[in-house]
Amino acid sequence: MKTFSLRLLLFSLTFLFISASSQITISGKVNYKNKGIPQVNITLKDTYDGTTSDSEGNFSFETTEKGNHILQFTHEKYVDNEKNIQIENKEITLTIDLKEQISEIDAVVITAGSIEASDKNRATALLSPLDIYTTAGADGQVSSALNFLPGVQKVGETEGLFIRGGTGSEAKIFMDGSLINNYFSNSVPGIAGRDRFNTSLFKGNIFSSGGYSALYGQALSGALMLESVDLPDRSSYDFGVAPLFLNASFQKVNDEKTYSYGASAGYSNLKPMQDVFRFNTNFNEPPNGFNGDANFRIKTKSGGFIKYYGMYNTDAMGVKMPSVEPEFENSLVNLKGKNTFQTLSYRQKFGRYMLNLGTSYSFNLSDLHFATESNSLQSSKTRLLNDGNYLNFKAVLERKINRISTIRGGFELNYAKEELSVAEINKNYSDLISSAFVETDLGFSNRFSAKVGARAEYSSFLKAGNFAPRLAIAYRLAKDWTTSLAYGIFHQNPESKYINSPSKLDFQQSQHYIFQLQRNTDRRSLRLEVFYKKYDDLIKVQNITNIPGQNQPIQTAINNNGNGFAKGAEFFFRDKKTFKNIDYWISYSYLDSKRDFLNYPMSLKPGFASEHTVSVVAKRFFPKLKFGTNLSFNYAKGRPYYDIASNNGENIIRNEGRLKDFSSLNLSFNYLPNIGKKDAKAFTIFVVSLSNVLGRNNIYGYNFSSNGNFKSAVVPPINTFVFVGMFISFGVDKSENAINNNL
Repeated sequence: MKTFSLRLLLFSLTFLFISASSQITISGKVNYKNKGIPQVNITLKDTYDGTTSDSEGNFSFETTEKGNHILQFTHEKYVDNEKNIQIENKEITLTIDLKEQISEIDAVVITAGSIEASDKNRATALLSPLDIYTTAGADGQVSSALNFLPGVQKVGETEGLFIRGGTGSEAKIFMDGSLINNYFSNSVPGIAGRDRFNTSLFKGNIFSSGGYSALYGQALSGALMLESVDLPDRSSYDFGVAPLFLNASFQKVNDEKTYSYGASAGYSNLKPMQDVFRFNTNFNEPPNGFNGDANFRIKTKSGGFIKYYGMYNTDAMGVKMPSVEPEFENSLVNLKGKNTFQTLSYRQKFGRYMLNLGTSYSFNLSDLHFATESNSLQSSKTRLLNDGNYLNFKAVLERKINRISTIRGGFELNYAKEELSVAEINKNYSDLISSAFVETDLGFSNRFSAKVGARAEYSSFLKAGNFAPRLAIAYRLAKDWTTSLAYGIFHQNPESKYINSPSKLDFQQSQHYIFQLQRNTDRRSLRLEVFYKKYDDLIKVQNITNIPGQNQPIQTAINNNGNGFAKGAEFFFRDKKTFKNIDYWISYSYLDSKRDFLNYPMSLKPGFASEHTVSVVAKRFFPKLKFGTNLSFNYAKGRPYYDIASNNGENIIRNEGRLKDFSSLNLSFNYLPNIGKKDAKAFTIFVVSLSNVLGRNNIYGYNFSSNGNFKSAVVPPINTFVFVGMFISFGVDKSENAINNNL
């Protein structure tokens, strides 16, 4: 027995010795640009032998295999590599260099000038529909919510997006790629129009405050690209009621989720609020209007998508205000307007190609009547009638080159026909702008990418063309830090309201230079940006007539001799992580701008541009109480104002000064009683919103008499506005969205 045990021990030792002597060590280092790569998987193909590289990229393992073999190196961020080796009776030492795996997820994205809310992985700052609805002071409007972001200034007396020293008309708004003409409702002087479009129609937005894509044009300052919802999650019926309005809507989607259709209708009237609150503006006809819309969406069997949206609305109001002319007691303005917008889009993928087609049509009528009043007697009315028809068609073909590189190109047609009648002026204006564009997204690595594009346009009215190159690059400095640089030339036709004579005109032009530094981490984002804009060929105008008793001049463009600049710096920080159930952001903008344009007698700081603006937004949701509260504050340094008049054929400044600083503190409260109830048949939201809680007497500007001796302040229709409403949705439980977005 002892002999057998001894023999077994000797046999085992001999076997172990032979095995050990036959094992070969394979070692080395895995590098990328001479720097070791950790966590690389190294395996001997078709065997169980292998290891993982350490923090310095070093590796070592042993094998008993012999002969020709393949050594594999794999890592999710690098291209797989294979090395043929011959295993004999000596150690093998290798140095392997890997190439970076170019990935759409890891690739750096160009964001200079842009704030995106359509693709959350690529977003600089997210502004979803619920973000907009729950921003106190935004009144559920996309354009108002943008006033709380850097680069956009609140100019309360007129509608539009005033971006980085640009006028409200120098920013354009697009829906699914198609231009939206008359995005805002008709308005009277001194009272801004509202958004015509329901915010919930859109699933996201891309807001560019400069350096935007070559796919878009005819905007000197910036572009807002809105993306409509594809298919709703499920069928629903919605109802909203408030002292200000009534509305109802439905959306029907089939079980297979291949198509949906829906419609909505609503009516609004300020009269009940006017009876309760004290308004600064005397409405002899309270603002009121009807709106209705319809839509359908179809997902084709081949994966394509067809979307239609159409809307129609009316607006009316009458305003009575003290006259700045001493010979009259009051000035009267009455508005009747109507508008329709229809858009149809189609997208389809063909292998590596994506085709996007879109067309839109809009009609807008603005019928203004001006009069004066003294001793309760009205003067004869002066009518300003303006109606326009607008048609847009756009085709874009896109092809993927590799995972993160794309080339796209296409063409666009923009047709406008307008008629204007006022006093002795009767104008018929028409223009067809034909555009072609091409653009590439080039991914050189996960750290470096570029966007190169160009756009060419021809205007049938101007009988002139233009060419506009665009360039942007981005580089990742570190894991969470990226930097972007953008440059571009942008053109825009003169505004049609100034084209009242046969003067020979040309395109207006701006050049954008933008540098951005950005940091994105888990639920936090930081954005720093500096910019410079140079304006050339801006329109200069002169007065040709006045609306009697209103000091409302009708002006005409005389040449393109205007110019200007805008430069500044912006800061944005958003944090959803630090404080539980709290989402807040802070933005600051500095702007230095001067222009010699319109009727300015010299280069001046524009009356719509403030040097310093600050915004703070905070949202807190209490899940157990089913209650949310939202706060916002914005501040703007007082803007300059001017009283410019014509004297012997030359424009002079009769009065000038600076408005007092603007500030507004806004609050809103939301109660969601059915959150968490699995058997709830309806999802209800109660909303109370207070704008300008402290009742600050903000001033937007001044109106001056024809001789310049008298003036009146342009102020908001009401200092503090209170909104109370209830919204009910049948069929869709929005609890999760409400909680996640801090409603």
